[in-house]
Formats: sequence, C-alpha cells, structure tokens
Amino acid sequence: MFIPTGQISTFCNLFRKVFSFGNRKKVTITAFTTTIGRQFSIFRPVYKQAAADDELVENLSKVYPSAEEAVKDIPSGSTLMVGGFGLCGIPENLIAALKKRASDCKDLIVVSNNAGVDDFGLGQLLRTKQIKRMISSYVGENKEFERQYLSGELEVELTPQGTLAERVRAGGAGIPAFFTPTAYGTEVQTGELTIKYSPDGKPLIRSKPREVREFNGRKYIMEEAIVGDYSLVKAWKGDAYGNLIFKGSAMNFNPVMAKGSKNCIAEVKKKKKKKKKRPEDIHLPGIFVKRIIQGKNYEKRIERLTLTEDKPVGVTNTSPVCSCREKIVRRAAKEFKNGMYVNLGIGMPMLASNYLKKGVAVHLQSENGILGFGPFPKPGEQDPDLINAGKETITLLPGASLFSSDDSFAMIRGSHVDLTILEHCRCRPRVIWPTGSSPKDGQRNGRAMDLVASPGTRVVVTMEHLAKGGKHKILEECTLPLTGVGCVDRIITDLCVFDVKDGNLVLTELMADVSLDDACKMLRQTG
Repeated sequence: MFIPTGQISTFCNLFRKVFSFGNRKKVTITAFTTTIGRQFSIFRPVYKQAAADDELVENLSKVYPSAEEAVKDIPSGSTLMVGGFGLCGIPENLIAALKKRASDCKDLIVVSNNAGVDDFGLGQLLRTKQIKRMISSYVGENKEFERQYLSGELEVELTPQGTLAERVRAGGAGIPAFFTPTAYGTEVQTGELTIKYSPDGKPLIRSKPREVREFNGRKYIMEEAIVGDYSLVKAWKGDAYGNLIFKGSAMNFNPVMAKGSKNCIAEVKKKKKKKKKRPEDIHLPGIFVKRIIQGKNYEKRIERLTLTEDKPVGVTNTSPVCSCREKIVRRAAKEFKNGMYVNLGIGMPMLASNYLKKGVAVHLQSENGILGFGPFPKPGEQDPDLINAGKETITLLPGASLFSSDDSFAMIRGSHVDLTILEHCRCRPRVIWPTGSSPKDGQRNGRAMDLVASPGTRVVVTMEHLAKGGKHKILEECTLPLTGVGCVDRIITDLCVFDVKDGNLVLTELMADVSLDDACKMLRQTG
C-alpha cells in the first residue's frame, strides 16, 4: 500500500480514530479499508475501465502483420517446436514462411510428433535441408525423412509419443527431468537407438542410455525435459492478447508445444471478436504466446480420407486372408465390456469396434486428444480437423471430449484407460512384445510403447498365428526391437486364444474350426 509522504500524518490520525481504545464497537478490517480508501483512493483498480479501451489493446497487441515478419528473426541452430499430428493442426503459413528463409535459417533442431509428408508440412523444410535433427515419435509416411535419416544426412532422435509430449510439457513447466515406465527394457533404455548413420549405413551417433530406478516395485527410466527456443503452433481462433482456441483434434500437440518454448509464434484461422470473447472459452492463455498472425491460405490436406459406405462394416472380403482376420476381429470384440474406456490400434483392433455386442457401449480414446469418437463420416461430412490416431477422418458421439496430446497420454500412463487392443507381428511366450521395426523401415516408436507400459490397463494383442510361408509369429526369442517387456495379458490369433500367466502362455480357447490336436501341433512347432 502506497501513502504519499505529505499525507502520512493524516493517515495516522485516521488509523487512531478508527481503532481508538475509547471506541467500544467491534471494528472490522473492512471498515478500516473503507475509511482509508475513501480518503486516499488507494484500493481503487489501477486500470479502472482501461481494459476495454482500444488504446490498451493496441499497446498490448501481439499481432504481427504476416507470417514472414513473425519468423524473420529465428536464427540458425534454434530448437524449434512445431505443433500438429500428421497433417492435422500444422502451422501451414509459418512453415511456408520459414521455408523462404532456406538460405539463412539452417541447422534447426525440430521437435514435432512427425515430419508431415514429402511435399507438405515439415517435409518442406526437410527438402530445403534446413533441419539438422528431428526429435519425433515416428517417421510416418515421409519418404524423404526416411531417406535422409538412413543416408546420414539427418539426425533423428526417436522418442515414444507420450514421452515426447511429457518432455516438452516438463520443459515448459520448469521440470528438468522425470521418471516414466514407458520404454523400460527397450533400446530406448539401453541407448541402442541410432541417431545418425554414416553414408554407408553404419551407426555414427547412438542415443544415451537412460538411468533406471525402482519405485514401488516397478522399474522406471529417467527422461530429460526439452526446452525450445521457438515454437510454431496452429489454432482456430485467437485475439490480440495471444489467447487461443483450438478446433477438434487439431488441438493435439499444439498447446504443449506452445508452452514448451521461450517464444511461441501462433497462427490462427480467425480473429476473435470482442463482443463474443468469453474467458471460459480460451484453451491456451496468452501468457504462453509471444506473437500471433492470421493465416491467409489453408490447404488443410487430409492424409487418410475414410468414409462410411452403404455396405456392411468390418472385413467383407471373402479371401482366405480376410476370412482369417475376421475371426480374430470378431473374437477381439468380445473383450469389450459396457462402459469401458478403450484405446484401439490401427487395423484389426479398430475393426473390432464394429462387432460390439448388443447393449455394450464403450468410450473410444485416441492418443491425439479425443474421447468418444464414432464412425467414419459420410461423404461430404468429413472434417480435416477431426481425425483419429490412424489419421483417418472420424465423427464424434454424444458425450465426446477433446483435449491435448499431453493430457491424452496422462490418461494412458495413469491407467485411466481400461483396455488397449493392438495388432502386431511377433510375440514370445515370456511376453516381450516387439514393434517389428528396424532401421530399414524407419524405426517407429510411436504410441505403442506408452500404451503397453501402463500397469492398470489390460493389453490384448491381435495377430495371425502364421506369417507368409508358414513361419510362426509366436517365438521363443525375439529378434526385432522391443516395444515393451512383460506387458501383454492376452493374445488372440486365428487359431486360438492365449492368456499370459507368470511369463507362460496358457491356451484358453480354440477357434470354431480348430481342433485341439491341430492347436497342439502348432504349439509344438512354435516352441
């Protein structure tokens, strides 16, 4: 409280008068502040009504005239965080503006879930050779990304998707490191991932081994936070103060990337009107945003346009392979219990949702920030801002909710998801489950490492019992990089169902057309 020097004596007299011993009435602090406030006006708000004035808005405005102006001072060698999931919610205009600076903005360390496609999104910066290192969860469908990585032109630090989100979130929250169960027992923990190859395909730079600690009988690895110099994010609406509103699943990594850097540059499709602005509608407060521009042109590509057709859902092909897969899908659908929160992998697991029993309803969760998504849209009703983790267009069901990727993986790691069903290529009886990845196919970590690491989530794997050529896919030992250790509860194949008990497989069911003798023969061959 500030009292002008010349009025200190007046203030003291008022104080004595209000709290005099002769005054037997109960004096409250409210009465005191009211009396003093009338005299000195010291409790009146500084801005009064100025917050609504256009002059104040102009003085505090973070609006830049163009994307080019907003990114013009990003120096070479910066750590750049970029929002988006696939092509959904990427800052198109800011990336295009940065591409124009190919001659003087190079050697960037880019932190993003993936790198778009060859000719769109971050793929444009790869083509202009502006990126030195990518820190991402998977390569995706970007062939140029894969080519540069395997030829030694690009450094790639592959990180499980939930760990990536948390490393960025921790950096923005001032937390230098944290422990996570994700990726324990894998090449991420042991430091065997290749960050950079030589031109002849030999590893030059390896990832760092992670510190391991045990908490409550469970093993965790330490991950260090990431702090960006700049971040480029995309929002649906924004105002001059930097407050942002996101639309659909385009929220994904954008809020966490905005929080994770020292200088966030946001592009918005629409400017919020004063009269319609409600504080409770804001998803990201302006304190995290330093600059904002309104995007001029948006291509908003859809990576996997998937529509509902007027024909039966599920596996409809009559080929032997599809018939085999349909058995697995129908059996997997029996895993659903009413009211479950479920995460489904790409392929057979997603198809299983088409075979729900009558009276059974589940909440489908998607890692890119959706809870309660429904069928694919009808032709003409697709929305580029509404996709699932497989990058397919979707619709929302009543009661659905949308959130950021870091919140999504908090649900997963925190065991709030009841069931996850995934499709994969190989398992071993002691249940170490591999991704089926190798340097030649891009070493995908993606989201599966987080999904299988949650101790309270039931993990079910769907897979064909035999590979092409009759080779077995349930093996005694795995030869491919691992996704998780001791994480699978049940394996569903086209021949039978196994439960995992104390590191061993227990045969619990046979498919309708499979005899016990046939199953035993297969198991003996499996070893």
